[in-house]
Amino acid sequence: MAQHTVTLIPGDGIGLETSAAMQRVVEAAGADIVWEVAEAGAACAEKTGTPLPDETIEAVKRNKVAIKGPCTTPVGTGFRSVNVALRKTLDLYVCLRPVLSMPGAGGRYDDVDLVIVRENSEDLYAGVEFEEGSEAASKLIKFCEDEGAGVIRPDSGISIKSISITATQNIVRYAFEYALKHGRKKVTAAHKANIMKYSDGLFLRTAREVAKEYEGRVEFDDRIIDAFCMNMVIDPAQFDVVVFPNLYGDIASDLAAGLVGGLGIAPGANIGKEYAVFEAVHGSAPDIAGQNKANPTAEIMSAAMMLDHLGELEIAERIRRGVRAVYADGSVLTGDIRKATGSSAPAASCTEFTEALIAAIKAQA
Repeated sequence: MAQHTVTLIPGDGIGLETSAAMQRVVEAAGADIVWEVAEAGAACAEKTGTPLPDETIEAVKRNKVAIKGPCTTPVGTGFRSVNVALRKTLDLYVCLRPVLSMPGAGGRYDDVDLVIVRENSEDLYAGVEFEEGSEAASKLIKFCEDEGAGVIRPDSGISIKSISITATQNIVRYAFEYALKHGRKKVTAAHKANIMKYSDGLFLRTAREVAKEYEGRVEFDDRIIDAFCMNMVIDPAQFDVVVFPNLYGDIASDLAAGLVGGLGIAPGANIGKEYAVFEAVHGSAPDIAGQNKANPTAEIMSAAMMLDHLGELEIAERIRRGVRAVYADGSVLTGDIRKATGSSAPAASCTEFTEALIAAIKAQA
């Protein structure tokens, strides 16, 4: 087993608690990790004037691998998402979110086993926006009218949705290569090409072209995004690997998490050609921060993905087996899972859950 240096970005809100729990579990599972701690998020912005200091970016570049807790993002005003900034700065063009049923987690289904592959670099999340009333917005409104593209109300804020051949080829090819590597049978492309002909239409046409490279090895189909969401709720077992433009992938991954027990158990990764940042899918939950109520499962399962990435496959699987054992036992589960299962049993604290998981991991020896 090799020693690895990993950048740890605890974040804020419940991130401080879930990150600490994750570190304890990774150590108990036998991983030899040196943690280089770096700051990001709202608390960091208050202290340093920026939610994402250059030092944090440099730490990720230096170590190539990072894991982060959730960071608070202001709604409607203030700085943009730390997650989006990390993805753009480090060219983390893949957002990978596996969704797997876990007995005892309160999921609506017992047989969900799919992987969401979301394009991370463009679409509406690229942040190309024009504020209502600004000179730039007025110019864009006039340009659209002059070009016959349509009428935009003068009191509009505007976001630009861009989809490129390059980014689509990259993300769809990643989805197919992931399917081949992990023995998956089918890739589905989700889109709204029936309405957005030049953006989602381009995504679909490009996905179909890439799919031809994998004919006979991996099946391919496509779904309109609204129909996809309906079919996901009706029968998630019909999907295997699903590839999305940025916005749809974000929404659909939360929908999928809801089918298996909620965001508290949903892991994720942001991956590029040089760097990888692993993170729980959920947010910072400031309403319960500092109360020892947080469910650390999502960040712990994200750490298992990180260990896979580092080549520590057995340690990663040891953590997953431990998590499944704790959930199957059902006696030490946090409040979100108690709610999802409809149980009236007392909720475990973050610390109690972590200690139960560590015991389950050590019992495997």
